[in-house]
Amino acid sequence: MTFIHLKPGKDKPVQHHHPWIFSGAIEKIEPDAPGQPGEVVVVKSSKGEFLARGYYNPHSQIAVRLLEWQESQAVDEQWWRRKLREAVERRRELFNRTDTDSFRLVHAEGDWLPGLIVDKYGAFLAVQSFTAGIDKVKSIMVDELNQLLQPAGIYERGDLSTRKLEGLASANGPLAGEPPPDYLEIKENGFRFLVNIPHGQKTGFYLDQRENRKVVAGFARDKAVLDGFAYSGSFGIYVLAAGAKSVVSIDSSTASLELLKKNYELNGFAAKEEELVRADVFHTLRKYRDDGRMFDMVILDPPKLAPTKAQVERAQRAYKDLNLMAMNVLAPNGILATFSCSSGVSAELFQNIVAWAALDAGREAQILTRLSQGEDHPVRLAFPESQYLKGLICRVI
Repeated sequence: MTFIHLKPGKDKPVQHHHPWIFSGAIEKIEPDAPGQPGEVVVVKSSKGEFLARGYYNPHSQIAVRLLEWQESQAVDEQWWRRKLREAVERRRELFNRTDTDSFRLVHAEGDWLPGLIVDKYGAFLAVQSFTAGIDKVKSIMVDELNQLLQPAGIYERGDLSTRKLEGLASANGPLAGEPPPDYLEIKENGFRFLVNIPHGQKTGFYLDQRENRKVVAGFARDKAVLDGFAYSGSFGIYVLAAGAKSVVSIDSSTASLELLKKNYELNGFAAKEEELVRADVFHTLRKYRDDGRMFDMVILDPPKLAPTKAQVERAQRAYKDLNLMAMNVLAPNGILATFSCSSGVSAELFQNIVAWAALDAGREAQILTRLSQGEDHPVRLAFPESQYLKGLICRVI
């Protein structure tokens, strides 16, 4: 067994059940060896007192990801299986829904399983393993998922940049059962969507926006809407169903817009070619501003602009520029639905960024609703960083 001793004063976050220990907090390791990536270790205070168990990776800046705070509980195969079963059981009400068959089953630290994401898409499961500790027990996780749910197939999406930070290579492909089709049809709140698990963004779909799409759509009746970063058209379909007059969808990917058209057709809408714009959202908003083109509602759901704290300053400028330009194309009393999925940008900072954008745009704005990720993406109180998705619905005066 390897013992990690913390420096004096570094034990309080562990005692408060924060799941991360950075390498700079470690005083010494016993025995005096680097340890194997993913090895389960015991964490002790500077006085030698037991604090927690976690898995260790000498190659990662997050040196230990904590798993268990009870000294009597060993982290063995049965521990992993039990934690996975508990996470799935917490989604029992979602399993009982008839209008939705796709949601997140395991949300990493939010479900006390750091490094593991499991998403359910109809009869298939998509798995992301982005730490060495989870890679070591991946076969156990797959076996337990098969026993619990009997999915048609389990597919790994291991093309994450975070795997490189852990010293891991990319890993994509089937883990069990049959591979998913290129276009797998799923249900969400009664709508139908096609999902590409092997090649789509994230694990194929933005499951974390499920309830937010309904809220945003509630403001869309009789409005001309601009859907920035439209991807596969989910926001557009919701707002059209809610009575929006029109939706201009912008995305830089031809494949995304082709998938959007299929999804529109599945739900009884026609995606007009003149309302599909394959272009950079930043450039297009500038052009619309210069042309004097206006919208009643703008939806901004950009990809992650600040994956780490080191990129926050650059991301602040990008978020501000994006929201500033969106306000420049909003008609008076227009609605701005704006999101950030960057974990390095807090909810408070994001609100400040939108406020700065309004000031520079010469506009006033009211916050009508604050939004976050859905219930299947839980935020642990001991780990506020797990609240990565922030959203504001504003009226821009």
